[in-house]
Parts: sequence; C-alpha cells; structure tokens
Amino acid sequence: MRVVIASRIFEPEPSAASFRLQALAERLVADGHEVEVKTVRPPATLAPAQVPKHYRVTRWPVKRDRQGYVRGYVSYMSFDVPLALRLLFSRRADAVVVEPPPTTGVMVRFACAIRRTPYFYYAADVWSDAAQQTGAPGWMVRSVRALEKWAWRGARAILSVSTGVTERVGELITHPRVPTVGNGVSVARFVAGAAGETPLETPFFVYAGTASEWHGATAFVDAFAEAGPQLGDAQLVFIGGGSERAALEERAAQLGIASRLRFFETMPPEELAPWLAHSIASLASVRPGSGYDFAFPTKLYSSAACGAPLIYAGPGPAVEFVRSRVDVEPLGEAVAYDEAAIADALVRAYDRRAASTPETIGARRQAVSDWAVKTVSLDSVAAKIVRVIEGDQEPFSSGEQ
Repeated sequence: MRVVIASRIFEPEPSAASFRLQALAERLVADGHEVEVKTVRPPATLAPAQVPKHYRVTRWPVKRDRQGYVRGYVSYMSFDVPLALRLLFSRRADAVVVEPPPTTGVMVRFACAIRRTPYFYYAADVWSDAAQQTGAPGWMVRSVRALEKWAWRGARAILSVSTGVTERVGELITHPRVPTVGNGVSVARFVAGAAGETPLETPFFVYAGTASEWHGATAFVDAFAEAGPQLGDAQLVFIGGGSERAALEERAAQLGIASRLRFFETMPPEELAPWLAHSIASLASVRPGSGYDFAFPTKLYSSAACGAPLIYAGPGPAVEFVRSRVDVEPLGEAVAYDEAAIADALVRAYDRRAASTPETIGARRQAVSDWAVKTVSLDSVAAKIVRVIEGDQEPFSSGEQ
C-alpha cells in the first residue's frame, strides 16, 4: 500500500505528535508499505531535518506565531488549504492518516472523498473540549465541535490514544471503528541521551513539555513557593512552550521565587533526556474540571523512559500509570490537584533523594528505564495502527453525513 501521513508538525520539531508519526512512518516502511509524509517546513531556529532513507517527506511553508508554532486558525489554514491541493493533485494514496487539528481533518475528508481514498483520523485528544476551556466564545467552540465531528465521521477509523479519548468520542458521535491504539514515546531516543549532563549544579525538579490551560502547571509554582524552605537550594525547571508560559513567569515573580525558577525552550529528546534522568522528580498535571479529565500527559512516558521519579497532580488515567510498580517501588506519586498536596509531594521527593546514595539512585533509574522500554514504546503503538490500516479491505465510502 501507499500511505500518506498528513500533519502540520513532524520531525525535527520535538513534540508528541512528531514522535508518534515518525514511529508510524518507520513501522509502515518496515512492513513493506510506501510512505509519504506531507508536512511543513520546520522553523529556521531548528537544525535542518535529516532526510529519511526509506520514506519521502514533502514540506510546505506555513505561517507561524511569535513563538514559532503552527498555532491558531490562520496558521492552520496556511497548511490545510495547500494540503487539500497537494492531496488532490499528487499521486493517489491507498490510505491517508491525518493528524489534528479538525480543520486539517475537514480538508483531508474533502480531498479523500474526491479521490475516493479512505483516511484514518489520529485522535490524540478532543480539540473541541480543549477549545471550551480556553475561554473561547461559544460560537467558536460550537464551530470547532462541528468541524471535529464531521472530520471524525468521514474517517474509516478513528485512532484513539487512550480509553478516555475513546469514551469521549463515543459520547459525541456514533462511529463503528474507534480502536484504542494507545500512546507512548520514542523510548530509544530518550534512553540514548539520558547519560548526558545538565548545566545545573544544584538539584532540581523539572516540568518538561507543553504548559497549557488544561495542564494547570501554575499549581507547581504555587506549591514550590509553599514548600521552598524545605527544599534546600533546589530549583524548578520548565522546559517547553505553551499558552501558560508567560503566566508561570508572572506567578513566580509575584511569589518572590523567580530566582529559583529556570525556563528553557523546547528540546529534542536527546537533549531533554539528561534533565529528566537527573531530576529530583519529573512533574506533570491535568487541571480537574477542565473538560480534559480523561487526558494523559505524554511527558510521563518520556520521564519514565529516562528513569525519573514522577509526581503527577490531577485526575484521569495518569494516576494509575504513576502508581505502577517496578520491582517493589511505584514509578512515583499521584496526588490531588491541590497546592498543599503537591507541596508535600515535592518535599517527600526531595527528602528521598537526599537520603539516597548515587548507587541506589542509579539502580532505580536503570530499573525504571528498562521497564519503560518494554511498556511505553511507540513502536508497539505504531504496529497496532498498521494492523488497523492493513485490515481495512472494505470498499471506499465517504462516511456518514
């Protein structure tokens, strides 16, 4: 089969979407399929992307925001409209895998209907739920919901990353095929970089990844301020972007702890890995009641791959994951999304680290990393998706209306 992957983000831009789509492309090729990725030109600040040896990547210039992201409807359309034309006037595919946003899904449905090509929608989350939590006007939320549902309905299958997403899709539409394919990270890339060093000489906690409204990462700033006197000279490090980045810096200044916080831009896995591996704990959260209680922060996967102790605040499937045991110890601690509860967890993690020897820290890190290699690799996720695509032998249909 010839499979096209359509996404506004792909390597070398470091993101969960880039990693899982790259893993999918590689698995498709390994199973004997021809692959083309239709994506965007990376920002000039990133090193040029390596040319894949076994599949083709075609890139299109797009409008980016001030932080260099393809984000916002004008930016999305600068990719989506040309994408429809690229699908219509290029060699026909046997299947298309499309990555959100919903506007991209809509354009892919139009093009695939004309070319009579089945497409598969990769549902990493529910965008209309996220839009509802950003304070967007009601008409905009309703519009996103309508676009998303229409893009879903035309898909031959909706590839869900978690049971929570699967259940939420089922609440919004009726679709015959919503397989839960799971999620993970490019474990090998994180493991390879974990032995590196960081520029900090003091102990630190790290929040690595997107900090948006539904993550609620400001709770860690508040908790760090409360626990500060019990954390010695530890620092709180944020790596990555997101809509709450400015709010994090502002909150730290208000609380008088700006000197103990460090902010870094998004890093590729090989550079991020040492920060995770050498942290007191890796932090993640989901703000309750944001409409995203079913979400799973993928930063937990990459942190486990590097052997980092985990602290998770919030509801949802991440609670069970963080409490998973490797040998006799859990991966970390899951607490309520509450300033006092998070502060206590930070102190406990700091005290455990202070009472440990380098040998015990290294042994635990290796055990957790070995477990993650077997448990959260994107390779197994990609294999499930390939089986879904290969098993699709039905005649083409444009989907229910």
